[in-house]
Amino acid sequence: MSHGLGLTALISTVITSCVGGGIFALASDLAIAASPGPALIAWGLVGFGTLMLALSLNNLVMKRPDLDGIFSYAEEGFGKYTGFISGWGYWISAWMGTVAFATVMMNAMGYFFPIFNGSNKLPSVIFASVVLWLLTLLVNHGIESAAVLNSMITICKLIPLFAFIVIAILLFKGQVFTAHFWYNVGDNLNGTGSIAAQIKRCFIIMMWVFVGIEGATMLSSRAKKKSDAGKATLIGLFCILGIYMLASLLPYGYLSRSALATIQQPAMVYIFREMVGPWGGALISLGLIISTLGSWLSWTMLPAETTRLMAQRHLLPKAFGKANKYGTATFSLVLSSVLIQFFLLSLLVTDRAYQIAYSMCTVAVTICYILVAAYQIKYSFQHLKEKGNAVQLAVGLMALTFESTAIYFSGVKYLILCSIAYIPGTILYMMARREVGDQTYLSRKEWFSMSAIMTCALLAIVFVLMGRLVI
Repeated sequence: MSHGLGLTALISTVITSCVGGGIFALASDLAIAASPGPALIAWGLVGFGTLMLALSLNNLVMKRPDLDGIFSYAEEGFGKYTGFISGWGYWISAWMGTVAFATVMMNAMGYFFPIFNGSNKLPSVIFASVVLWLLTLLVNHGIESAAVLNSMITICKLIPLFAFIVIAILLFKGQVFTAHFWYNVGDNLNGTGSIAAQIKRCFIIMMWVFVGIEGATMLSSRAKKKSDAGKATLIGLFCILGIYMLASLLPYGYLSRSALATIQQPAMVYIFREMVGPWGGALISLGLIISTLGSWLSWTMLPAETTRLMAQRHLLPKAFGKANKYGTATFSLVLSSVLIQFFLLSLLVTDRAYQIAYSMCTVAVTICYILVAAYQIKYSFQHLKEKGNAVQLAVGLMALTFESTAIYFSGVKYLILCSIAYIPGTILYMMARREVGDQTYLSRKEWFSMSAIMTCALLAIVFVLMGRLVI
């Protein structure tokens, strides 16, 4: 019988949550956005900002072990409705992310089976739907057993990544890497070649691959030791930052930026095939399938866990928190899977499902990260006389600055679109408050927040219908 998640299982959850399909497309996505110099600077900025977030999460897990889930910090610091905003945004991001995983996995399957070439085909949607409901069934039979499976998946997915990195180091050519280190001719001609512009274009790509860094924090209530959740977040961050930088920057030393920008996706598959032959493409495709399945498993666990914890804190109706004999909130899990299924069907009518899904996912989760940083600032300021809290205050300020800048760079359009999902969410929040006899629902400040969100949501709907906001 399981007695909680250990440090290894929690680290595996962080790595598996983050290292999904995005890493296999990084080389080409970054080559489109930037030359190696600006990309290197962007990794430094995003890595530092994410470290500040991870340190904030670690501090809050240690200082407030009584709080469970990333949204609980927003609730504790700024009220129940703000906690709902954070939790609902996290839930949106978690199931939107799985849509992105499905499209990437189908591309990898197409390397072996031509029937899956192009994620918009019916066979791809059918196969992805089968995987979705099999993972739903697995998680429904116990989150902790699923997390143990994550540890095995983590090992399997890292082997092809390390093989790629080692071969890329051996074949690295310094003159290719430095040929257009800061700019290239095309950028200078079209006016997009400034270092700042290139760095800005990198942000949404890099932010996406760090989504999931809070995985251990979300499962902290199931950890053997609460402190392990914070340790797992920091260890996991340094591991994945190293992997990301090597996997995305080394290809600049093998192929030109223009070649990387136009290579078929998933880029790593075809870069490795270019390096070592067809077996290399097959190895990376297999690793991509395993990697995506692992991330999909993690992200099937997280939305159900989020809504379960929200229901326990009366931010959602009781039905969302009702657990089966395995401790899983079946209603929450099935609802998330139904919504994912709906978006999987959209693959039949759009070729931008991956970009839309990961952009919406990134913006939605960044809202939660901003609120974590804000509570880190508030808590540290309130306990400023205690040892170390002045440093923690600075960490929180840097995390807040980074996340706020990132959401601006990532696209305000997606932030406005996310507000639409808060219309049904707010109704559910009010139902939850009514269940516990809270007839006021919202304080004066919370009414202001809700009004602002609803106004954005209504404007977003109008702009979409008018064609002024293109998804």
